[in-house]
Amino acid sequence: MKRMLSLRDERLKEKDRLKPKKKEKKDPSALKEREVPQHPSCLFFQYNTQLGPPYHILVDTNFINFSIKAKLDLVQSMMDCLYAKCIPCITDCVMAEIEKLGQKFRVALRIAKDPRFDRLPCTHKGTYADDCLVQRVTQHKCYIVATVDRDLKRRIRKIPGVPIMYLSNHRYNIERMPDDYGAPRF
Repeated sequence: MKRMLSLRDERLKEKDRLKPKKKEKKDPSALKEREVPQHPSCLFFQYNTQLGPPYHILVDTNFINFSIKAKLDLVQSMMDCLYAKCIPCITDCVMAEIEKLGQKFRVALRIAKDPRFDRLPCTHKGTYADDCLVQRVTQHKCYIVATVDRDLKRRIRKIPGVPIMYLSNHRYNIERMPDDYGAPRF
């Protein structure tokens, strides 16, 4: 008896599997909806209109360290690169990262505490500087990011309208900056 029930159950399951599933027919006259990413209004033809002198430059930890190795004055070299007044900005996460590096990087810490630098408070948890910089630049597109880190550069390149300042041949260069703003081309 039990065997008969199990055979019957198997046949019912097999019939269910063999039935073609009915597809819902879509109404061709209905409007099609698409998700289109909303771009900020400050971007016009991929050029960020919020950028302009005085430039606010978010500085990364390794940018300060490489500038010290290249014997470059941060503020003066930024002004030489952009031909305009520059305000370097340091987030709390970057400052914490420099403090964690210890005595070996005390010169970098002294430079970061310079009164010419703006301190930007962080409201998020954790002290990972790269995530902090990417999050801040995504929210406010009025910054230039100064970094030498390849991974951070790769992440920032995905964000439209954010120029990147980097160090090469003992001078600062900038990429993705419109020609109208006076950035030199090399």
